[in-house]
Amino acid sequence: MQTVDWSILNAEAGPLYIAKTEKGLCYVGSPGQSFQDLGAWRQKHFPTAKLAENPEALKPYIQELQEYFKGVRQTFSFTTDVKGTPFQQEIWAALKQIPYGTTCSYSDIAQLIQRPAAVRAVGTAIGANPVLITVPCHRVIGKNGAISGYRGGLEMKQYLLQLEANYRGGRPS
Repeated sequence: MQTVDWSILNAEAGPLYIAKTEKGLCYVGSPGQSFQDLGAWRQKHFPTAKLAENPEALKPYIQELQEYFKGVRQTFSFTTDVKGTPFQQEIWAALKQIPYGTTCSYSDIAQLIQRPAAVRAVGTAIGANPVLITVPCHRVIGKNGAISGYRGGLEMKQYLLQLEANYRGGRPS
């Protein structure tokens, strides 16, 4: 039986449930989400797996995420195990191309994947991203510059964008 190991990352934005499989990080929750939310997510994406609390197994992931929150890490070295449609996978790969400390619009992502009319579908795929922060969907904003739509909440999105703006170049600005 497959196991999805989980732990809690204590972040400034609040505690975040994180989880991994043997293939890599598979879930970074939102502030305010419960263990039941993690369980429902696991049931949908890994229905035959069991959840097991395992802080030791999540230690390397937590360490890199904490380094990110401290402004000393801009990219992540660990693998991910994200389940999604081919379109979602394409969008999530495009999100990883957005440089730290910069933003782009939903229509920019649609252009990047050569589907300029798919802006709404792009937004839906971005909203389904299971690994917040590590697949940087927070870097996508409205074409008019508005901070909109984030599974982690607009307050967290603003926090992450400000964090990256402060540490662009590797030191506080």
